[in-house]
Amino acid sequence: MTAERARLFVALELPEEVRAELVRWREDVVRDVEGLRPIRPRNLHVTLCFLGWCDVGEIDAIVAACASVRPRLPGLALDQVRWLPKRRPRALAVAVSDPAGALAKTQAALSRVLERGGWYTPEARPFLAHVTVARASSEARLRATALTPPQPASLDRARIVLYRSRLAPGGAQYEPLSTFS
Repeated sequence: MTAERARLFVALELPEEVRAELVRWREDVVRDVEGLRPIRPRNLHVTLCFLGWCDVGEIDAIVAACASVRPRLPGLALDQVRWLPKRRPRALAVAVSDPAGALAKTQAALSRVLERGGWYTPEARPFLAHVTVARASSEARLRATALTPPQPASLDRARIVLYRSRLAPGGAQYEPLSTFS
């Protein structure tokens, strides 16, 4: 018998007013850029560690590992627009300003404890704090044009959350499992 598995990730959950600002800003952008599919407002977040498929029986241990990291995240705010990746972009994102490096340090600490538990393999590329706001449709050929960034909304009330991602025909559904703040 196979153990039940869940697709998991740890992310910075955005305050509702920040999501609303991103949606307002994005509506103007999507009108001007052909081939972009907006991300659902409730799915806007900053991914910190994507764990992938894990045994459901390990979720409590993953929660305990994440809870051992004590985030202090002052000064985070929405920043510049990013096309990702730079060559042949497939997504439109908004970077997160992290002047004190607190989010990067929190991500690194989460990465270490989750790797020690065997649930996460750190990525080779450096961490880039960002919110993906739209993805390119499969036939779209985006040009990385300069765009006016959204208002620099504060993320001071953002929380770190362990999510379960349930794949569905209309797009993934994200279920918060535990919050760490």
